[in-house]
Amino acid sequence: MKAGNAHYIQVKDLPDEIGLFPLEGVLLLPNGYLPLNVFEPRYLELVEDAMKGNRLIGIIQPEPESKNPEKPELYKTGCIGRITSYAETGDGRLMIGLQGVCRFKLQKEIASDKPYRIAKISIDESDLVELDTGDKINREELLDTFEKFLDAHEMEADWDSIMQAPTESLVNALSIMAPFGTAEKQALLEAPDIVARAATLVALTERSLMEHSGDDKPLN
Repeated sequence: MKAGNAHYIQVKDLPDEIGLFPLEGVLLLPNGYLPLNVFEPRYLELVEDAMKGNRLIGIIQPEPESKNPEKPELYKTGCIGRITSYAETGDGRLMIGLQGVCRFKLQKEIASDKPYRIAKISIDESDLVELDTGDKINREELLDTFEKFLDAHEMEADWDSIMQAPTESLVNALSIMAPFGTAEKQALLEAPDIVARAATLVALTERSLMEHSGDDKPLN
């Protein structure tokens, strides 16, 4: 797995502890890209600490019905991101870009004097192996369903870029940008592989379209 200038080939190439950036409704996937506008002091410190070290942070979603809003319970699966772009805005914020490296399982949180949360993690080694699975994904079905979704919600997309994108990049980009809820985003993250993720994306999009139209029949 390559992310920016770094290569991650084995589990030992990655840390077993990582600073966490909990974000509800935000999805980062292996090989995906996520831009972030960072403004909270604790997460500014997280980013600065990562930049001084391995440039890695853990993106993970909080449980939507957590009883502690200050320190919400977290889902068990997140994604490690490498900071591949970093810019100061001049008003105290940071604009960063994260490239997804691999998924991780949260094992336990670690006590720390840092303002952000740190956790012991285990790595999903399967994400470090690059597989050619593009021919197993129904690209035409994926694009057709997504086009219907955009039309239904009166949204636009850069179709020239979409048509030229490799299938895996397309699945990841559409998963990240789709305006699904927390549970749906988590389902996309936890899909076993890119083929299953594509099928999940189509199913979620079709369900969203049926709910939008008030119909309960599958799309053709």
